[in-house]
Amino acid sequence: MYIEQLYTGCLAEAAYYIESEGEAAIIDPLRETSPYIELAAKRNAKIKYVFETHFHADFVSGHIDLARKTGSSIVFGPTAQTGYDVIVAKDDEVFSIGKIKLKVLHTPGHTLESSCFLLIDENGNNNAVFTGDTLFVGDVGRPDLAIKSDLTIDDLAGMLFDSLNSKIKPLADDVIVYPAHGAGSSCGKNIGKETFSTIGTQKKLNYAMQPMNKLDFIKAVTDGLSSAPGYFAMDAKLNKEGYDSIDDVLKKNTKALTVTEFETEMAKGALVLDVRSADDFEKGFVPKAINIGLNGQYAPWVGMLIDGNVPLILVAEDGKEAEAVLRLARVGYEKVNGYLKGGISAWKNEGKKIETIESVTAEDFVAKIDPSSNILDVRKLGEVESGIVENAQHMCLSKLQTELNSLDKNKHYFVHCAGGYRSMMAASILKQKGFTKITNVLGGMGKISATGIKLVQPALTF
Repeated sequence: MYIEQLYTGCLAEAAYYIESEGEAAIIDPLRETSPYIELAAKRNAKIKYVFETHFHADFVSGHIDLARKTGSSIVFGPTAQTGYDVIVAKDDEVFSIGKIKLKVLHTPGHTLESSCFLLIDENGNNNAVFTGDTLFVGDVGRPDLAIKSDLTIDDLAGMLFDSLNSKIKPLADDVIVYPAHGAGSSCGKNIGKETFSTIGTQKKLNYAMQPMNKLDFIKAVTDGLSSAPGYFAMDAKLNKEGYDSIDDVLKKNTKALTVTEFETEMAKGALVLDVRSADDFEKGFVPKAINIGLNGQYAPWVGMLIDGNVPLILVAEDGKEAEAVLRLARVGYEKVNGYLKGGISAWKNEGKKIETIESVTAEDFVAKIDPSSNILDVRKLGEVESGIVENAQHMCLSKLQTELNSLDKNKHYFVHCAGGYRSMMAASILKQKGFTKITNVLGGMGKISATGIKLVQPALTF
């Protein structure tokens, strides 16, 4: 028996390769199929099944392309309805892979079809459970993604309570827990940094696995739940109904544009997405560009900040164009009309206008501010609980575009986040919307707090 976790940090997503006696199964694959096909070929195995724990909302799964390329069967849990051929498994149904088995545990709550897959080893012992978004390390899946007219968030949370207590908690303490996501994913409230655990550890440390009644559980898992990102519904629909081949998407979207062609696309309404690092972006960028760097959680932030129906044109570091297109496709962003051939250098060489954003060190920021300074803290709600700079205004980056009317374009704003990645996104959005007096704080709160400046508790309602 062989198990390999294939973890992708940008999406905080874990796919799994499971193999026995030359037969393999993949659980929750990413959109690109090559990692799984190449791994199976390297190990002289044939992919027999592709198991999906649920209709993912935060990324487009590779299950359809992978099944088509390998001749494998796609397996979903009970109640799943798709626009393509799958095996809709029964609760407790068992699938054989070589000498091991995967048993379907229907665990509705995160979504109605959500299921976990219990791995039974060659000796008939329960070895591991692949929990999808039902159970994470330190958390559980958010119960607000399958709300319908006759189904509320409390209804789903109640289902999740029943699923955990009837299917997950009865498993032995030494059974390994392999979830679909780690820290940073929006599929839970506060997922732990570890990417696997055990049932026993989660019974001890996971707040949602503690003994409690259903009403207390519902309150615990729904309190403080932020709004689901706007692209979640789009991705869930693609995963349920089907999508274009990733090979076709990459071929169509990885298109080099001359400066003139790039300007034409801009005139037609395409949004310029600059995927370079914040350090490179601030030194010079195409007017109206938004910066979301490839060096961080690029794809999820695109999903948070950009409408999936808006056509995109990219500015990337040389050689990074295909990566930028692929990572967009992972979250269902396929309306990419091309990239600027030659990057920002080509734009500058033709004498086109560029814009810049000023940045200062944390030490200079602390030295410059006074009670009249306008400071914009764009961290998440949970991040500001440890304190903010006095007189700072907190505005989550995910809500920035909808709350801009509370800001004054005539004022100067210092902008910071936790480490510097998100503050440049915020600064670029402000610039795009007509704010001209913006200063980015390098290193964010990590560097700011290191100066010894006094922090205060935010006046916020959580």
